[in-house]
Amino acid sequence: MKVYSYDKNGEDLSLEGEMQKAVNLIAKLPVIMSFAYQVQQRHYYNKSMIIHPCRPEEGIAQTILSLLRRDREYTPEEAHLLDVALMLHAEHGGGNNSTFTCRVLTSSGTDAYSAYAAAIGSLKGPKHGGANIKVAQMMNDFKANISNWGDDAEVASYIRKTINKETNDGSGLVYGMGHAVYTLSDPRAVILKRKAFELAEGTEAEKEFMLIDAIERLTPEVFREVKGSDKPICANVDLYSGFVYNMLGIPQDLFTPLFAVARMAGWAAHRMEEQLTGGRIIRPAYKAVAKRREYTSISER
Repeated sequence: MKVYSYDKNGEDLSLEGEMQKAVNLIAKLPVIMSFAYQVQQRHYYNKSMIIHPCRPEEGIAQTILSLLRRDREYTPEEAHLLDVALMLHAEHGGGNNSTFTCRVLTSSGTDAYSAYAAAIGSLKGPKHGGANIKVAQMMNDFKANISNWGDDAEVASYIRKTINKETNDGSGLVYGMGHAVYTLSDPRAVILKRKAFELAEGTEAEKEFMLIDAIERLTPEVFREVKGSDKPICANVDLYSGFVYNMLGIPQDLFTPLFAVARMAGWAAHRMEEQLTGGRIIRPAYKAVAKRREYTSISER
């Protein structure tokens, strides 16, 4: 991260130094994200950049909405919803890929910026931080091919086709459904769903919300029917996060960067915990499964 170049104490690994870096990055990342988006719009899409000055009185969620919108206007309800989404994404246990990446690098004794940059790199993967984009793309496919969003039978039929790899990207996955740890319920999804409905109710977005709700209700039943499995399956937070971001007018290009903005606080907490309680480098053991073979000289290969 280039921020390292502006930190005179970039190699300071003391707890005080780590705390200062964490607070600094939590405050700066939303602005860096917003300005980087404007540069992307200019460089890749030949659009005009809209650079607003920061307002010290605004919080993180307010700042993001303020910097991204041409008129800088937002409602208290919108800012609150984004704030809730950021808090729900801030931490999710040390086993998730990006946080584990941060802890692995931290255990090597490297500086904070290297550890956080690696975590951001991990979050870029579509199986981790890019999952909400996959949900958004899937929803576009569902909306385009289901004529009556309120018909459970038609929705279930399309879910069945999706599981059978006949629709969307052919992966057979219903994105936003299922989780490596949560089976009965993802508490983050429960909270975000409730908050999303509060903003969507009575608006054009309510129809799409009900379609997502139908996907959440019907997928476990269809999955059991198609796969013959009784494995519990529930919605994860990504099923509703993309919907929330769309309602807030946040461009899809920022879905994953926004995840990084939110998770910065969690990464920092895990890094400092690793420094205080770890003490040893994290080095997983791997067992070779290849069969032993006789050596063949290069000339005979």
